[in-house]
Amino acid sequence: MAEAMEIYGNAFKNGSATLMARIVGADGENITQADIATVRYSVYLLDDQDPDGRTAITGHSQITLPVYQVVYNSLQTDATWTVDAIGYNFRHVLDVAAHAAFAIAGRRYLIEYALTPLSGQVILIRFRINVI
Repeated sequence: MAEAMEIYGNAFKNGSATLMARIVGADGENITQADIATVRYSVYLLDDQDPDGRTAITGHSQITLPVYQVVYNSLQTDATWTVDAIGYNFRHVLDVAAHAAFAIAGRRYLIEYALTPLSGQVILIRFRINVI
């Protein structure tokens, strides 16, 4: 079983974020575009007093993304990936042109992606972002 983990990072108030991960499917293999039917994301403002409390951010709730724009068929290694030499197969640049995603400095936000495979269970990717 793959380990459930959140990815932590920082972003500027009213800024964007480039979110990257290496995603492995239930079969233990890196996912490809052909494995995924849909990708949706939501951004939430977290409640520091309530671990279950979160508020969806307008313009960033249940947004569908084209699979081909965020999932790669091979692992990518470039200057933006600094985690290891293996690479990533998921990358999304959060579009904040029409709606700010991180409007309050000093707060934490959750960006949650739901990747629905052609077969099997939904794959969740979660990023916790501290806004500065």
